[in-house]
Amino acid sequence: MTKYVGAIDQGTTSSRFIVFDRKGTIISVAQKEHKQIYPQPGWVEHDAEEILRSTNDVIEEALKKGGLTPADLQAVGITNQRETTVLWDRNTGKPLYNALVWQDTRVDQMVAELTKDGGQDRLRAKTGLPLASYFSGLKLRWLLDNVPGAREKADNGDALFGNIDTWLLWNMTGGPNGGLHYTDVSNASRTQLMNLVTLGWDREILRLFDIPAAVLPEIRSSSEVYGDAQGVLAGVPIAGILGDQQAALVGQACFSPGEAKNTYGTGCFMLMHTGTNIVPSTAGLLTTVAYKFGNHGARYALEGSVAITGALVQWLRDNLGIIKTSSEIETLAASVEDNGGVYFVPAFSGLYAPHWKESARGVIAGLTRYANKGHFARAALEATAFQVREVLDAMEKDSSIAINELRTDGGMVVNELLMQFQADILHVPVVRPVMTETTALGAAYAAGLATGYWQDTNDLVANWGVDKTWQPLMEAEKRATMFAYWNKAVTRSFDWVS
Repeated sequence: MTKYVGAIDQGTTSSRFIVFDRKGTIISVAQKEHKQIYPQPGWVEHDAEEILRSTNDVIEEALKKGGLTPADLQAVGITNQRETTVLWDRNTGKPLYNALVWQDTRVDQMVAELTKDGGQDRLRAKTGLPLASYFSGLKLRWLLDNVPGAREKADNGDALFGNIDTWLLWNMTGGPNGGLHYTDVSNASRTQLMNLVTLGWDREILRLFDIPAAVLPEIRSSSEVYGDAQGVLAGVPIAGILGDQQAALVGQACFSPGEAKNTYGTGCFMLMHTGTNIVPSTAGLLTTVAYKFGNHGARYALEGSVAITGALVQWLRDNLGIIKTSSEIETLAASVEDNGGVYFVPAFSGLYAPHWKESARGVIAGLTRYANKGHFARAALEATAFQVREVLDAMEKDSSIAINELRTDGGMVVNELLMQFQADILHVPVVRPVMTETTALGAAYAAGLATGYWQDTNDLVANWGVDKTWQPLMEAEKRATMFAYWNKAVTRSFDWVS
């Protein structure tokens, strides 16, 4: 009987379930969006129960579409939006509050207070991360401090914390009736509570953040059999967990130091594999765990995180009504020859790598009466490419490794105008693989490696193939001029919020 591997891909805006065969080809897929909740400026929430329901729905739909049953699956992996923070009641399984999304900035004041004593990088040596509102640890602290009864439940062992991977795993393996409270090293490394060397929760940081250890999940490898699913996947081993960007690194078969990928989604996330070396960043990047397969040692990565890229296109669609569907952005941007001098810095929730400016806010610079919606569309796409350029420059500086090509994936890679401009502004070839669903594929790979579906990473490298490569065409002088104007616009966004 032919077997397959499934992947739950729980993202910022939607949940998907994809079934892959041994070649990494999609057999069946289903997707469902979920609500974005904005209670006040800077606050971003999700309904964790809605996410669980939609995940179960897409699993059922994808199996039905493919004429499959759970028995056809050898294993299932989970990949998830990272840093999004859930706190729930161990006994009832009910969330104590909405999930705080990675983009949420409500802990800005906590960040500022902690930064006063020791600076923004005081925890970087242990965690690889600067103090920022981005990570899960301070979001958890906010929930404990602000949700009535939450801290008491946590102290008594009646509350459980997890990123979305942990929330899904716990519910899918029994919930209140013996659900597994685990996370993997890649997700744990995004809480700012895990020590990169020991791969365990750091007691000093837990004391600093005032977080009881009893609330935390057990940290496991990214590829092992955690347990069998119940419910819609009854009997199928759940055998892989990777944060979404680490999953994309695995899906892109970046297993050698110096190999890099960039995912274009709600935000942009570039990761460079650094092998067993924990490379500290002096250029505003994050040092993170890439993955840990079974009993093998952990592999690390440098990461540049950009908060708003695809989300800017959604903003033009939903908030301004300039386009009706996201796919229209390319046609509108192509209706003008250039950006008309318009530069768009989408610092809606501050700036992430390499600036880490919590107080920055979005600006549109260079406006004249000449500017029209086509220039806005073009400037929005170019903003993505400029932010990626900033990250790539920082990555080369930190690693002392020249990036000779950039492997791309995510929803925006179908936009050929963006991909060409990206190659132009980087002066590096941009490569789109045959399989662009690399995040889900990476989770499937982790689960398949744990259960012998794939023997080793050589099988995964053999599956990777090129669909299209964009070569840089822009003249050096124009590239330098445009990037200089971009940097000028970025400085205008700094310190907007006092």
